[in-house]
Amino acid sequence: SIGDLQWIADAYTLPFAAMLLPAAALGDRLGRRAVFLAGIAAFIAASAACALATTAGALMAARAVQGAGGAVVVTLSLMLLVTSVPPGQRAVAIGVLSGFNGLGIAIGPVLGGVVVQGLDWTWIFWLNVPVGLAAVVLARTLLAESHGPPVRLDPAGMLLLAAAIFALVWGVVQAPVHGWTSGRVLGAVGSGAVLATVFVGWELRARSPMLSVTLFRSRAFSLVNSLAFTLNVGVFGSIFLLAQFFQVVQGHDPLQAGLRTLPCSLAPLIAGPAAGLLVNRWGAVRLILAGQAMVVIACCWMAAVFSTDVAYSVLVAPFLLAGIGLGVSYPPISTLAIDAAPPDAEGMAIGTNSTVRELGVAVGVAVLVSIFASNGAYTRALFVDGLTPALFTAAAVVALGLGLAL
Repeated sequence: SIGDLQWIADAYTLPFAAMLLPAAALGDRLGRRAVFLAGIAAFIAASAACALATTAGALMAARAVQGAGGAVVVTLSLMLLVTSVPPGQRAVAIGVLSGFNGLGIAIGPVLGGVVVQGLDWTWIFWLNVPVGLAAVVLARTLLAESHGPPVRLDPAGMLLLAAAIFALVWGVVQAPVHGWTSGRVLGAVGSGAVLATVFVGWELRARSPMLSVTLFRSRAFSLVNSLAFTLNVGVFGSIFLLAQFFQVVQGHDPLQAGLRTLPCSLAPLIAGPAAGLLVNRWGAVRLILAGQAMVVIACCWMAAVFSTDVAYSVLVAPFLLAGIGLGVSYPPISTLAIDAAPPDAEGMAIGTNSTVRELGVAVGVAVLVSIFASNGAYTRALFVDGLTPALFTAAAVVALGLGLAL
């Protein structure tokens, strides 16, 4: 059912968002390579369980384990990268990592379309198994172990934060379905806010806090996380709707829709490493300003030209501009978030930035889908009526981040 389908997606998103910061704390204490390998192993096992699932409930449970493993891999990969290069080469390394992330984002929809149309849906998950096993061998062979400060774990803080993020994200992803004023959404968001407040109070008193709240006394750290949030709200909410446009309005199959998003998703593969090389010469702030300005212009451009029968050639230029803007923005945002933290809190900084980004993804999809639904519908005749105000809203949110950066 549609409800099952939504939960199959959310079963991954919720644990993924909740585990990003705890994964950083576990890596600092237990060893980043060891926890990274454990995350890959969990992801492999859960992928096989997804492929073998015979009921929606079993698939949801396996997806939840996948999400937790994915959070460990995402957070620890950046931590391992940062600790393996000299500080002067950090920006370039993060730019290269961003480029490869962009490549994964580009390949994902296309490969998904090929698999679903040419093989069977279970192969979406079986493909993860050999890739994951190869990653385990490479990580064990090539990566050196590293640890953060020798502090005790903060299990109470981990549970409080995970519960707070879980409740907040659950409320946000349910909002487009049940309405922002529904009891379940308000209850979830309210519970998340209460738990987040309790978490902050606990961390202020904890002897070995998982997240040092004093990090946010740094204006640079607070602002750069705000930028990460607003950028992801605007970008990922838009991408979600654009992928639907090519299938619902123009009748393309999943593979064709994936191919049409390549200009936006492949551009960061080149722009990310280039931004890393230019950080030391031009400065991180200038690159962030330029990248966010490109995204704002691209969203407004798309909102102005979209129509039911728009030619794909008209969309290529704004897609490319948006992709370049993303590629230029992300590496300096990550670099500033890490540089703004003391050396013994870099793991906290990475986990915090990753968590804020994921919250931006969830909020962006929920908000823009709600705006879309208020003005249009998932039909060929009314889709653009909802897409246009959603894209202008995305531009306004990213422009808010641009204003903060200025």
